[in-house]
Amino acid sequence: MRPVVIAACLLLLAPITDSWWASGSAVILDPRMICKKNRRARGRLAQICRNETGLLKEISRGVTLGATECAHQFRNRRWNCTTQRRSMRKILIRDTRETGFVNAITAAGVTYAITRACTAGSLLECSCEKGTPKPRRGRGSSVTVPPPTVPSDRWQWGGCSDNVRFGLKKSREFMDSRYRKRSDIKTMIKLHNHNAGRLVIKNNMRVECKCHGLSGSCTLRTCWLRMPTFRQIGDKLRDKFEGAVKVISSNDGDSFMPESPTIKRPGKKDIIYSEESPDFCSPNLKTGSLGTYGRQCNISSAGTDSCDQLCCRRGYKHTTVKETENCNCQFKWCCEVICETCNVRRDIQTCL
Repeated sequence: MRPVVIAACLLLLAPITDSWWASGSAVILDPRMICKKNRRARGRLAQICRNETGLLKEISRGVTLGATECAHQFRNRRWNCTTQRRSMRKILIRDTRETGFVNAITAAGVTYAITRACTAGSLLECSCEKGTPKPRRGRGSSVTVPPPTVPSDRWQWGGCSDNVRFGLKKSREFMDSRYRKRSDIKTMIKLHNHNAGRLVIKNNMRVECKCHGLSGSCTLRTCWLRMPTFRQIGDKLRDKFEGAVKVISSNDGDSFMPESPTIKRPGKKDIIYSEESPDFCSPNLKTGSLGTYGRQCNISSAGTDSCDQLCCRRGYKHTTVKETENCNCQFKWCCEVICETCNVRRDIQTCL
C-alpha cells in the first residue's frame, strides 16, 4: 500500500482525542481537547463548545480533510507530513515553513467542511446563500459576476451558493479566538497563516450556471457561487509554501517584517515563517525529523522525489518485485470485461 494511502487511513481511523495536530502541550486542532481545556472560558469559543455539537463534528472533518491533503501534497518530499504524532508535535513547536503550511491547510479544511455542511443542510445554524451574493472588497477578491460568455441581460443570481462567509466566521471563532489578545511573533505568524489558508477559498470562488428555456435554448441562466475543489486549494497553498517569506518581529512588537530589507513585505495570502527548517535527511528527536531511510525514490525524476534529493545523496538500493496485474482485457457483449492475469516485474529504489 502506498504511504499516502496509509496516512489517509490512519487519519480517518484515529480518534479525535488522539489527534496528532498538536503544538507542544497546547493542542491546536483537537476540538474536544480544546473544549476540555476551555470549560470555564467565555465568548464565542465557549458557546461553540457547549451548544454547537454539530459544528464541532464538521470542524473535526475539516481537520482530517486538511491532514489528508497535507499528506498528498508532501508525499514526494523529505518531510511527507507524517502521521507520527510525536514527530508532528516537535515540528509544530517551531515556526518553520512546514508549520506554516499545516496551519494554513487546516484552517482551509475547517472552513471548507463547515461551508460544505451549510450547503448540504447538515447544520441547523446555517444554510446555503440564496439570491445575489454580497460583493467582495479588496484586490484579488472572488468573482461575483458570471463569465463574459454569459450576456449581461440573460442571467440572474439564484440557486444555492456556498455560504463561505459562515465557514470563514466559524473557522476564525474556533481557531483564532484563543490567540487574539497575544502579540508575540509566534502568535502573529500562526494567525497570519490561518488567514492565508482561508483566503485561498474566499478568493477563488467560482461561478456555476444553469440554463433555462424551451428545448435547451438557454434564454436565461441562473448562476451561483461554488468553492474550488479542495485539491485545488491544496495546490495553491503548496505554491504559497514554495514562496514562503521569512519574517522577524518589528520594533513596535505588534507586527512583523521580512528578515531581509530586500524582500517584499508578505501579503495576507502569503505563508510566513521565522525559523529555518531542518533538512529532514536523518532522524532527529529534537526537530521531529524521521529521516528518509527506506523511502521509495524515483530514479528517473529530477524533482523532490528523485533518488539524489530524497535520499540526501546517501545512495539507494535496487529491488525487483514480482506482481500480478490484469492484462489482455477484452469487452464481451453484453456487458462484461474479461482479462487475463499477467506476472510482471517491477524495479523499485529505496533510500539507504
